[in-house]
Amino acid sequence: MSSVADPNAKYQSPLTSRYASPEMAANFSNNKRFGTWRRLWYNLAQAEKQLGLPGITDEALEEMSANLDNIDYEVAAAEEKRRRHDVMAHVHTFGLAAPKAAGIIHLGATSCFVTDNADLIIFRDAMDLLIGKLVCVIDSLARFAETYKDLPTLGFTHFQPAQLTTVGKRATLWIQELLWDLRNMQRARNDLGFRGVKGTTGTQASFLALFNGDHDKVEQLDELVTELSGFSECYPVCGQTYSRKIDVDFLSPLSSFGATAHRIATDIRLLANLKEIEEPFEKDQIGSSAMAYKRNPMRSERICSLSRHLMVLIGDVLQTASVQWLERTLDDSANRRISIPEACLTADIVLTTLQNVVEGLVVYPQVIARRIRSELPFMATENFIMAMVKKGGDRQECHEQIRVLSHQAADVVKMQGGDNDLIERVRACEYFAPIRDELDALLDPSTFIGRAPQQVDGFIVKHVRPALTPYASAIAAKKPAELSV
Repeated sequence: MSSVADPNAKYQSPLTSRYASPEMAANFSNNKRFGTWRRLWYNLAQAEKQLGLPGITDEALEEMSANLDNIDYEVAAAEEKRRRHDVMAHVHTFGLAAPKAAGIIHLGATSCFVTDNADLIIFRDAMDLLIGKLVCVIDSLARFAETYKDLPTLGFTHFQPAQLTTVGKRATLWIQELLWDLRNMQRARNDLGFRGVKGTTGTQASFLALFNGDHDKVEQLDELVTELSGFSECYPVCGQTYSRKIDVDFLSPLSSFGATAHRIATDIRLLANLKEIEEPFEKDQIGSSAMAYKRNPMRSERICSLSRHLMVLIGDVLQTASVQWLERTLDDSANRRISIPEACLTADIVLTTLQNVVEGLVVYPQVIARRIRSELPFMATENFIMAMVKKGGDRQECHEQIRVLSHQAADVVKMQGGDNDLIERVRACEYFAPIRDELDALLDPSTFIGRAPQQVDGFIVKHVRPALTPYASAIAAKKPAELSV
């Protein structure tokens, strides 16, 4: 039997136990959260002392500074069990570690001073991690697009054969959506402000009392703590919490990215079924426990599965924002502890998996060429008609000849299960003798892709590279994305 201490004896979230990167898991860890609380208390005490508040000594600040990460979780757990209040439990725990500061920790503050401000710091750091991974995915996919910009492939509309495009041009459709995701994430990250020091209902009454009615010093305190905490500005007004509308703005680009990732992974799954493109498949990887020959696109399927979870999490923050009463209610807390970390962890996993897939994509040009050969004859019929007209033929008569031959060839394909023999029929038809020597040139796939290669080049130069330039160092330091499972 397993003991209670055995991690396998109780449920663990797969987001952290199975999938998430160490850096994103650490960003939402207790060490990060409660260490940030202590830094916020330290910043507040520093600012209050700097503005002349009596009773805050250098020795107290030194003890606080020396114990920012020295958290006794057993003491904190015992304090919370006794007090039924997580913030006050950590106030007392910090005070035990820094006894000379025990009387001034949390001075003038309310719980949301640490909980909300810490959330904003953690969210900002999470978005930095996600943006860093997203630009690496875009860079890898851009290189793929450049490599295959000239390779013709059958286009699909309604998942039915359509006019040709190129493998690289199709990849630019994915990149464009990822660039919009990058824009949205950058905007959400840069729009994050700081709650600041606002007091219990946002009126700063407690700080006004501390500074004996000096409004200027209260404003200076708000600005100074904001600056010490790494923000350029704080929200000008709030209730007890910062507006939960901020959570909506933060999570929206992540859910939107989920839709992009799902679309890309679905395209790869469809192309894998056609055997034109495959995700990486390792030497000892098993696709099926029963069917040994199978090469299932399990990474792309994982992206789709997790992306669906990511897309629906926006509903949690929308509902939470809509039901906040007056200055605040506490029914936001438990939901936010789950939904927002899960969104960041899930986006992180999707990005890591997507990078792994993109970096290892395998293209099969001969399979692609065979499919083109099976469909191109029908698509080339308009070219045959134009060539015949140039030789003096009648457009309507030529159209009728092509129509009859096309239906005969279609019958071979659909009713007899044979190959498309339209070209052989055209070659054998005396009516088309004037263009018989031109048929091979008229069937050259490269003449059916329009400006696809030039579009890829222009898109990469004008749109992709400028967007990635600010992240050149992150891209240069990029390492291959490895999956733990």
